Amino acid sequence: MQKFTTLTGIAAPLPIMNIDTDMIIPKQYLKTIARTGLGKGLFSEMRYREDGAENPDFVLNKPVWRGASILIAGDNFGCGSSREHAPWALLDYGLRCIISTSFADIFYNNCFKNGILPVKIGQADLDRLMTQAQRDGGLTLTVDLAAQEIRGAEGGAIAFEIDPFRKHCLINGLDDIGLTLEKADKITAFEKSVAQTRPWA
Repeated sequence: MQKFTTLTGIAAPLPIMNIDTDMIIPKQYLKTIARTGLGKGLFSEMRYREDGAENPDFVLNKPVWRGASILIAGDNFGCGSSREHAPWALLDYGLRCIISTSFADIFYNNCFKNGILPVKIGQADLDRLMTQAQRDGGLTLTVDLAAQEIRGAEGGAIAFEIDPFRKHCLINGLDDIGLTLEKADKITAFEKSVAQTRPWA
């Protein structure tokens, strides 16, 4: 998993509440178990017209936000079904950080397992960031995980809280497999011990 330490990038505003996982990646894209290639389907029902052409009014299709790596979204982001394809699609598109006031629990956990940082901040701070991103068109933010703050917005840095274990995993690029491999020596030693003391096992 790619490490997340400090991210500096364009922040795209998506002022919609209750964006569910079907809006993030609709069901027709769930036929694959590959983590790549899903970026084309991200927000497809809002991003494309019925004829397949891009919707010029959708934020990520506008030139200033097309290369965004940070998304500022409304409350309860990632609600709905538990599909892990949702963070896969966000990551494949290039979004590494989602800022909101709250996230659905399963989506929130899946983000950390895939190298995406979901940042929870207060409503006043979110409103301020959303307004600046919409007004300025090209608001650049720096999300510093080590310092646990968002910089670049008017009004100074915005601090955020994060579970220390999840922070450790993101900074070191450790998903569940990576955490297991950190104990590879102990696992190998245990297996050798079992082979010697219980050869029938």
